Amino acid sequence: MPKFYARRRLSILAALTGLIASVGLFNSPTASAALPTPVSAATARTYLASLTVATEDRTGYQRSLFPTWDTISGTCNTREWILKRDGSNVVTNSACTATSGSWYSVYDGATWTAASDVDIDHLVPLAEAWDSGASQWTTSEREGFANDITRPQLLAVTDNVNQSKGDKDPAEWMPPLSSYACTYVRAWVQVKYYYDLSVDSAEKSKLSSVLSGC
Repeated sequence: MPKFYARRRLSILAALTGLIASVGLFNSPTASAALPTPVSAATARTYLASLTVATEDRTGYQRSLFPTWDTISGTCNTREWILKRDGSNVVTNSACTATSGSWYSVYDGATWTAASDVDIDHLVPLAEAWDSGASQWTTSEREGFANDITRPQLLAVTDNVNQSKGDKDPAEWMPPLSSYACTYVRAWVQVKYYYDLSVDSAEKSKLSSVLSGC
């Protein structure tokens, strides 16, 4: 069983408190929030030093092994929940589909007024997670990872920027908006640490380099 379940038990009260608070987002059509604040750069450096360094192995990966999107609240699934959280003045219909609002993409600085122009990015991509340890998880555990709204793992960004990222790690891709680099790598390391995922040598080198300047 992945070690993150032990960590999860230790922080269950905090996780529940955050989830309860987040439900309030659905009470107002103008609710807006951001990616959960990642750990500090100092903490990320400590976390990174403890991560296992291993060669990635994608053998057997299929996206269907990471079920998305779960129902989070009422008729709202994970994608719709994140659109609501990350947008401004978001209005939804009875099916929880966003009918209006605006979304600022932290990856490239663009703002969109149509939800169809926005993707929900898995900050640590599903294939990357598979490569670095999730291949050993159960489908239920992978589903939890793919729908994690508690950690800085899901965020609304410009669709074609997300598509250019694909399943790349920070050694291969970083957000075009360089001012977001520190936040991005802090979040990446936090997620990998929480889920006890490994890093490859090039990935660790890039993360270390960026964090040294944060």
